[in-house]
Amino acid sequence: MLRIAIQSKGRLNEDSMLLLSEAGIKLSTGKRTLLVQSRNFPVEVLFLRDDDIPDSVASGVADVGIVGRNEFLEKGCRADIVKNLGFGKCRLSLAIPKEVDYPGLSWFNGKKIATSYPVILQRFLSENNISADIHIITGSVEIAPGIGLADAIFDIVSSGGTLVSNNLKEVEVAVDSEAVLIATPELSAEKREILDELLFRIGSVQAAEDKKYVLMNAPREAVEKILAVLPGIKSPTVMPLAQEGWCSIHTVLDEKCFWEIINKLKAAGAEGILALNIEKMVL
Repeated sequence: MLRIAIQSKGRLNEDSMLLLSEAGIKLSTGKRTLLVQSRNFPVEVLFLRDDDIPDSVASGVADVGIVGRNEFLEKGCRADIVKNLGFGKCRLSLAIPKEVDYPGLSWFNGKKIATSYPVILQRFLSENNISADIHIITGSVEIAPGIGLADAIFDIVSSGGTLVSNNLKEVEVAVDSEAVLIATPELSAEKREILDELLFRIGSVQAAEDKKYVLMNAPREAVEKILAVLPGIKSPTVMPLAQEGWCSIHTVLDEKCFWEIINKLKAAGAEGILALNIEKMVL
């Protein structure tokens, strides 16, 4: 049985549970349940505060955990990142009052910076030869300059809306973050096998993200022209149709280039184009 620690509530909880569900892991959760066992896979989920997850994995209380890279780096625990998960993306940045002219990092010399991430901030300042006073604060870091508690802040930034509403501007990005899967280094062979299967399933889910399975019909004489504009993962599948002289072409496209490619396909002679969402893709 592999025990995986997941945020009990907050921005990573919903995406973590969705990922496990898409990987075919069935869980029944109640509002007051802290430990839940899967009904169809040798995994049990332990719900914890996000800042407790790195320690729980490092100490072996949990075998693996899903946590923000920012929390993992801040804790500095003995665990390994085994997979970037692609959700919960944000960054740890320095921000200052909007009206202040910013000449560069040297501005922070001698300044007081409020943050909930003193370890990451101190590392960043040291790497850039900046000497500043770090003021540790938990929650509502963004209000510190406005009430005279600090000259600047170092905090998580996603959309930047919170900074704007507090009359702040982002001036330096120290760390890019996203959800990561971490594991204790001392996994048994049995648990490593379970983890490998979990990673395989997660990889299949991730491979299908932002992909479309596209089918189209085309006259045989247009096939070469159509294939020339298809950037599929491999050579597209071409099959003859019952109607003589016509073919069906199947391929996979990135959603970001979907409309651009579709217009080119139509111009090349494709008809009856059908695009389907992909749930899983095993490469």
